[in-house]
Amino acid sequence: MKPRLLYSLRARLLLWLLIPLSVLAILNVWFSRREAWLTATMVQDRLLLGSARIIAQQVQYEDGQLEVAIPPAALELFQSTDQDRVYYRIASGKGVLLSGYSELPPPPNSLRPEESLYFRAQVREQAVRVVAYAQPVFAAPGEGPVVIEVAQTYLGHQRMIQQILTTSLSQELWELALVATLAWLALRRSLKDIVGLRNKVRDRTPGSLEPLEPDPVPREILPLVEAINGYVQRLDSQLAVRSRFIANASHQLRTPFTILQTQASFGLKSPDPKQKNEALGAIFQEVRHGTRLVNQLLSLSIVEAGTQHPRPLSSVNLVDLIQRVLEEQASLAQSKGIDLGLDPQVDRAEVLASSSMLHELVGNLVDNALRYTPSNGVVTVSVRRTEESVVLQVEDNGPGIPIADRVRVFERFCRLREDDSPGCGLGLSIVQEIALALGAEVQLSDPATGTGLVVTVAFTTAPP
Repeated sequence: MKPRLLYSLRARLLLWLLIPLSVLAILNVWFSRREAWLTATMVQDRLLLGSARIIAQQVQYEDGQLEVAIPPAALELFQSTDQDRVYYRIASGKGVLLSGYSELPPPPNSLRPEESLYFRAQVREQAVRVVAYAQPVFAAPGEGPVVIEVAQTYLGHQRMIQQILTTSLSQELWELALVATLAWLALRRSLKDIVGLRNKVRDRTPGSLEPLEPDPVPREILPLVEAINGYVQRLDSQLAVRSRFIANASHQLRTPFTILQTQASFGLKSPDPKQKNEALGAIFQEVRHGTRLVNQLLSLSIVEAGTQHPRPLSSVNLVDLIQRVLEEQASLAQSKGIDLGLDPQVDRAEVLASSSMLHELVGNLVDNALRYTPSNGVVTVSVRRTEESVVLQVEDNGPGIPIADRVRVFERFCRLREDDSPGCGLGLSIVQEIALALGAEVQLSDPATGTGLVVTVAFTTAPP
């Protein structure tokens, strides 16, 4: 399990900020070390060259001989707290040692007059920095330039590098600490809105489904707020569907249960077997009616949920689906002596829809037609194809629906006649909800001849 600190957005942002800064600081230290070495070498070289020139000014040619005096000022240049050793060597142009330390090696290359050369050497098992300077002798041009060498060990050189590097490293650490502090304060201030958003969500009352305000949320967090608002909206829709289902079920089931209780009470109290059988028959019919009501309420709830959250659509052959529905409804049609038939004008009619929702739509249309059509009536289902759509029609020769009421019948629990008609006012509501979910259009019209009703549903043609 990762440490809890790594799950902190503030800690992660600060970490990703400090990592490149640390790498940059390391590079700066490396470059500072290089610059410190160059600076210390330059200072040492200037001291060595200054000392060599001071000694060069004391070179004289008298009585046919070269003479050199080492002035104290030439060596006082190297006075410091470091215990550096200083070596010098003066040799004639012919290589004869005039003064100094013989173990100090000569320069690796010959020098022209007034030319200097720096190189590294070993003297008494110590590394030294050496400068060689060629001083011309104008009184004796035949002697050639006198080569003056001055060497110093590296103690002072190393100390200067360490001082410069320590100062640079200290500055880098202070700068890094300052940047980290400022970044922490900036992140804390920048994340203040996120903390405020958390507090708003935490302080909400239970059951509150109001959307979150997008301001003043940072732009990077706005997709999360939008996702939460979308989820809240979907949750609100689901809860609304559930609330409507409970309200509808409690309202619609109250009457059937009351009737069942009355019939059962009457049957229990009646001594006449005939009256008991009548009560049992009434109870059976009421239970069947209640079962159908519950099934339609469940179907309506499922359709509403599908409308809020569309299901994946596929190509469905409407002709085959209608045949399956008619086979399921054949027993009801046979019990009422209704002529239930299919009149397809095409062999296949592909519709882009959800198979289960389309089955529910066709089933409700056929069920409604069978229940409101009188005995020995006719119910015909037909399918045809146009250039832009597939058209489903369910025609019956029942009582029909007046034109003035054809908008109202799509309302839930709408019943035009308050009698013992078999419907419960949900069939066309379910059809309308499914049609909206599938992008189809529902229309009611009169048949060409006689009485009855024609329900037409136009679907979008599925792509090949």
